[in-house]
Amino acid sequence: MTLLLGALTIGCILGLLALGVYVSFRIFAFPDMTAEGTVTFGAAIAAALIVGGQDPVTATLVATLGGAVAGALTGVLHTRFNINALLSGILLMTALYSVNLWVMGRSNIPLMGTETLATWAADSAQALGFGTTVMLGRWNVDVGDLGILAGTLLFVSVVSALLYFFFRTELGTAMRATGDNAQMIRALGASDSGLIIVGLALSNGLVALAGALLAQYQGFADVQMGIGMLVWGLASVIIGESLVRSPRLVYLLLGAVLGSILFRLMVAVALRWGLDPNYLKLITAIFVFIALVFPGVLARLRSRDARHA
Repeated sequence: MTLLLGALTIGCILGLLALGVYVSFRIFAFPDMTAEGTVTFGAAIAAALIVGGQDPVTATLVATLGGAVAGALTGVLHTRFNINALLSGILLMTALYSVNLWVMGRSNIPLMGTETLATWAADSAQALGFGTTVMLGRWNVDVGDLGILAGTLLFVSVVSALLYFFFRTELGTAMRATGDNAQMIRALGASDSGLIIVGLALSNGLVALAGALLAQYQGFADVQMGIGMLVWGLASVIIGESLVRSPRLVYLLLGAVLGSILFRLMVAVALRWGLDPNYLKLITAIFVFIALVFPGVLARLRSRDARHA
């Protein structure tokens, strides 16, 4: 049961990563590799500030802002210097590796024994008077773990709702239109370059926020923790789209979060069945391959059944 709760919590946290990837890849059709670096950047900033005595809320906000700045720089490289979108992200991702080492001062920062948002959520749940454990069916579950999961679900739900309402504002609508038809936006007198920069800042801010929360939940920040995170985000978005099967924005955002949770659960099940952790990246790649291929196979099967009917 502890493994399940941990998988759900991490899935929810990385749902923010999936939302960030959705903004860059789906709304702007921008292959942004910066996410590989900004997830670690957010974790590094938050961990360094918390260890330095800063409160977790401020540390998390600063980490989110740092990710937004990194995303904006990627947008500037692409729009102002006419560098290819993919190369712009790779440049920032590469640079952020050294920046992350500089921020942390070493390759790993442990957060054990410090106050984090995770410890606050666990302490708040225990303060409700349920004791240290509760029974859920046949399992004896730690109240602190439940508190962290509940707090994470609430936080991700609020962020998702705010993102939805933002994309229904005039600015958000213009950003969505830029991804669909940038030429039309320019014809209307708006700056598509500025909208791309803002969009990438928003995307990487969400990714850095996910990194900051993940570091506080896991109890450490590591310079290597961003490796493969972009693939995770893409897989979550693709799985979510297969789940919701709707073009409406609210369902697509919800699907991205649900896709992240489902993806993490699949990884947890694989580990529970005895998968060697050394092969975790391999099984992740296989899951992503299935997520990429399955929608097309399903569409072809439906088309064949429709012809037969």
